[in-house]
Amino acid sequence: MKISEILNKEKLTISFEVFPPKTNSNFETVKVATEEIAKLKPAFMSVTYGAGGGTSQYTLDIAKNINNNYSVPTLAHLTCVSSTKETVRQKIKDIKAAGIENIMALRGDLTPELENSDRSTWDYRHAIDLIRDIKAIDEDFCIGGACYPEIHPESENQKEDIKYLKEKVDAGCDFLTTQMFFDNNLLYNFLYKIREAGITVPVIPGIMPITNGNQVARAIKLSGSFMPQRFKSLVDKFGTNPDAMKQAGIAYATDQIIDLYANGITNVHVYSMNKPEVAEKIQSNLFDILD
Repeated sequence: MKISEILNKEKLTISFEVFPPKTNSNFETVKVATEEIAKLKPAFMSVTYGAGGGTSQYTLDIAKNINNNYSVPTLAHLTCVSSTKETVRQKIKDIKAAGIENIMALRGDLTPELENSDRSTWDYRHAIDLIRDIKAIDEDFCIGGACYPEIHPESENQKEDIKYLKEKVDAGCDFLTTQMFFDNNLLYNFLYKIREAGITVPVIPGIMPITNGNQVARAIKLSGSFMPQRFKSLVDKFGTNPDAMKQAGIAYATDQIIDLYANGITNVHVYSMNKPEVAEKIQSNLFDILD
């Protein structure tokens, strides 16, 4: 099933994100974790793609297993940074052959080596180039793109960021998924601005449950997310107690999701980080809401 078909329904849904193993030795462990999340029967699951494409085959293997053996629609991530057009086109064909109808089209993270390379020689410099190629190869794919409720780390300002986002949507994005955020007001303000700019595709809020105090610094580094005082106080109080921090982090994420549903959002994506117990607890907290 295409993600766009799920998003066009009024029913409240939740989806989860998982990531593939970095090495073959970890494949079975990761596969079992993703299967446990698939058993929760979310609206769909997305499978990430390692920096530089290092886990591309595992991404497809995990996505295919979830899609074919658990009947959960999957969204296969595909990054293009530093890749050749031939390589990317083969990946697109492989995804199609696996029976997957949805692609999350991303530029991809820049590794230290890539940051210091000559980008003018790359076949792909931005996600919009990948989106155009997917559309040219097979128009039937449902394509997702990323967006930043605050601002893309490489943008000069939010106005410029939204301008490029509009171009990306016009190139063929069927929906957008946000980077993590911890203050829902940032999302509501962002949605107002992009609708005003003519971006009308569905936007799925991405929620990251912080269940470990050490995750905070990494989350800020990856997304530049604003941390509201309420969240900082939670981490200050429970960050050194693993069990308490896990419970508090799940409760905070659940509260964010309930507020989103209450304010007209129908689909929420949870960055579940291959943690079935976190995904299960959040879904359990929402049992009567999602029923």
